Amino acid sequence: MSTAVSGSREVASHNILVTGGAGFIGSHVVIHLVKSFPSWNIYAFDKLDYCASLKSLQEVVDYPNYSFIKGDVCSAEFINYLLSEKKIDVILHLAAQSHVDNSFGDSLEFTRNNVYGTHVLLEAARAHKIRRFVHVSTDEVYGEVDHQEACKNPDMNETSILAPSNPYAATKAAAECLVMAYYKSFKLPIIITRSNNIFGPFQYPEKIIPKFICSILKNLPCYIHGDGSNSRRYLFAGDLTRALTIILLHGKFGETYNIGSDCEITNLELTRSLLRHFNIADEKNSIRFVEDRAFNDKRYAIDSSKIHSLGWRPTTTFEEGIRITIEWYRAHADNWWGDNISSALVPHPGRKFPPLQFLTESFKADEMDGM
Repeated sequence: MSTAVSGSREVASHNILVTGGAGFIGSHVVIHLVKSFPSWNIYAFDKLDYCASLKSLQEVVDYPNYSFIKGDVCSAEFINYLLSEKKIDVILHLAAQSHVDNSFGDSLEFTRNNVYGTHVLLEAARAHKIRRFVHVSTDEVYGEVDHQEACKNPDMNETSILAPSNPYAATKAAAECLVMAYYKSFKLPIIITRSNNIFGPFQYPEKIIPKFICSILKNLPCYIHGDGSNSRRYLFAGDLTRALTIILLHGKFGETYNIGSDCEITNLELTRSLLRHFNIADEKNSIRFVEDRAFNDKRYAIDSSKIHSLGWRPTTTFEEGIRITIEWYRAHADNWWGDNISSALVPHPGRKFPPLQFLTESFKADEMDGM
């Protein structure tokens, strides 16, 4: 690994653990690293939850520098064994529960995975003297940025106050606090990233873009929460992968980097754009407005100028990214996750509230498969 900017140090060996490696973003990152750096050993680590798929990694399954390991970041014993056995020196931590709708109904599971799981990794990283720990977070930790405030402070930068407003974002903010505490207390060489909404192939259709694409393909209506005026900024998965690679190589320890685009679009405008790609003019039967989430941030907005100084900017336009994404779902939506997507296409998907006994139990890792 090449020498990074001031505040980082060169990695002597190249054994990289990508947690959440069979997930949407993780699989893109694993494929890119495996192909781009043949001398690095890339270990994709994933517990294969409902939204992950080993099919997303088929492209590199025969590469000698790629390995997959099934496991849970919450298993401290297994994580410590893995770091020792594989001599891991770099961790890219992407494993997380990430669907906001699910966090309203099962927030304790989000705390278990996103906070406790991160803490397990940090403690293991400290014990095994990991040389670089990149923690992938979200712009949702900043909370809502409304249009009126945008006139005064249009975009959140890396020093802006964290004000998460849903359980998912709160767990990601809490995890960030732990990551930064390990940097300050133990000098663990960490870097934090915060990105806006990512889209592209391999994404389980619970998020708005793949969900609506799959709904259209199945001749189902697109269910819009509220009046559709909520807006988000979107970044193509390939652009995020490049950004994470640049940060892995050149990011400064103890720093946070926003990763985003300026492509902001409301949910209603997004839906209409997707319908146009399918040459559907009948909005009346294609769009249904339904009850909003328990809380739905109006918009997020981040300033990505800091990572621009490292030489990164998005290169895929929103329209080009949508075209690529639609082509992928046309070919794979029906077979990538088996019959596991129908429950995601309903207006209000979400898990039930956790059983009361969960509150009295210690965090326990699921039984791990071997390596």
